Amino acid sequence: MPVIPIHQLQERVDSGLEIEFFGTGSKPKEDEPRGAHRDDHYIFFVLIDGSATLMIDFQVLKFKEGTLYYILPGQVHHRITNEAAGGWFLAVDTGLLTMDQRNVLEKGLNLQQPIQLAGEEIAQYHSLLTLLLQKYEEAKELPFSRPIMYSLLQAFTGMVASSYCQATSTENKPSRKAQLIQEFRKELSSDYKTIKSPAVYAEKLNVSLSYLNESLKKVTGLPVSYWIIHEVMLEAKRLLYYSQLTVKEIAFEIGYEDHAYFSRLFRKTTGVTPLAFRQHYRE
Repeated sequence: MPVIPIHQLQERVDSGLEIEFFGTGSKPKEDEPRGAHRDDHYIFFVLIDGSATLMIDFQVLKFKEGTLYYILPGQVHHRITNEAAGGWFLAVDTGLLTMDQRNVLEKGLNLQQPIQLAGEEIAQYHSLLTLLLQKYEEAKELPFSRPIMYSLLQAFTGMVASSYCQATSTENKPSRKAQLIQEFRKELSSDYKTIKSPAVYAEKLNVSLSYLNESLKKVTGLPVSYWIIHEVMLEAKRLLYYSQLTVKEIAFEIGYEDHAYFSRLFRKTTGVTPLAFRQHYRE
């Protein structure tokens, strides 16, 4: 069987963000993925008018005017059918969301449900995203545009997290594997700096490593080791962007005594050195 492809945001853009407004009747770009695939980043939709459908993890969701929705990294989905819809599309690197925001968006391990926005909320999202798109297009030309862009993006992701916090959950009771993954994510978020061993996480959760791997692969398509490194590198990115710590200090902060090893691992994972990442995001 063919492997379901995983699309990486850094192969398309170098800012960790891709934003687009699509109008009713617009056609997909020639290079836009059409078949089933996963992404290594979040995808957000805000439908302003019309209707659309999306198949995600083998379920078809229907959206109408005023719908807010997001796709988690690792979820299998097909391109949204938007020929009769208009609205916003954003692809966002996981490192650009706060841990609190991610906890809200990732806590429901059943398929997340669309939110129907009120008229005033739609107008607020549309205004914010219009300004964000403007700064996104200016980011390489005008001074301070990139920091402004990231601040506006934080406002957007904060609004999304707030909308989902306020929404009433109607999810069914999650399966044992879904519950296990939620428990794993909680353990990982608190222990990733000190525990890097998949076997230790399995022991803490009182399951075998093979069962934990099986559960994670079934839901996310990726093993325990991937998510450990993923969480560690997310924190490394945040420290590189938001702090003045040296690479050596950051390596120690996230649990690596050998900063040279950390630098090699960061480059292998992200495609760039830690200093190159910092320089790029602070341009």
